[in-house]
Amino acid sequence: MDAVNPIFKSSPRSEVLAGAKAIFPLVVGAIPFGIIFGTLAAGSGLSFAGALAMSAFVFAGSSQFIAIGLIASGTAVPMIILTTVVVNLRHLLYAMSLVPHLQKLSHFWKLLLGFWLTDEAFAVAIVRYDQQDTSPYKHWYHLGSSLFMYANWMLCTFIGLTVGQRIPNAASWGLDFAMSVTFIGMVIPYIKNYATVITIGVSGLTALLAHGLPHQLGLMVAAVAGIAAGIIAQQTQ
Repeated sequence: MDAVNPIFKSSPRSEVLAGAKAIFPLVVGAIPFGIIFGTLAAGSGLSFAGALAMSAFVFAGSSQFIAIGLIASGTAVPMIILTTVVVNLRHLLYAMSLVPHLQKLSHFWKLLLGFWLTDEAFAVAIVRYDQQDTSPYKHWYHLGSSLFMYANWMLCTFIGLTVGQRIPNAASWGLDFAMSVTFIGMVIPYIKNYATVITIGVSGLTALLAHGLPHQLGLMVAAVAGIAAGIIAQQTQ
């Protein structure tokens, strides 16, 4: 991800453009993921408008994939909601990290950036927030990266719902692996010390071992285990 040159004259426009530029590689990685979602959503029982609305108002790739699978299998609505909420609990961890940077903003800004909070947007925005310059417009950088990812997700959902239906067995091509590679690329820049290595190792191993837990609870178990291991490793160094 590109670092912002500390000597450039910061403005809302320049921050928005810089944020969009920084998240571009992650947007590219999300393209096949979004197209496959649109393709699968059309065959899950959701209407065209329903699938677009899910991307517009849920805007959470992993939970959307889980939701359409549960919808297709006839799962009760309360169970679908519960499962997707559990999957998205990781966003609470992101929000906790962003609180010091967003607490002085208006409620409007907090709601706006909170709604568009994704793994990719967080990975890009937190780097900008942690930079030492005194720009008062860093939240515009956050907004620029979030808007670009949101627009991309909506466009790719639309493509999947239309063009994707004309491609035979598109979901079996394995294009969704691009998202896994994207997440790996998001993590690697943060591997800077022993505690981080332990955190990643423990959380990854726990995620594999806890994969069979119901309602995707393994994700939260892995997150908690990784955080605990990282804290212990940092304190024992």
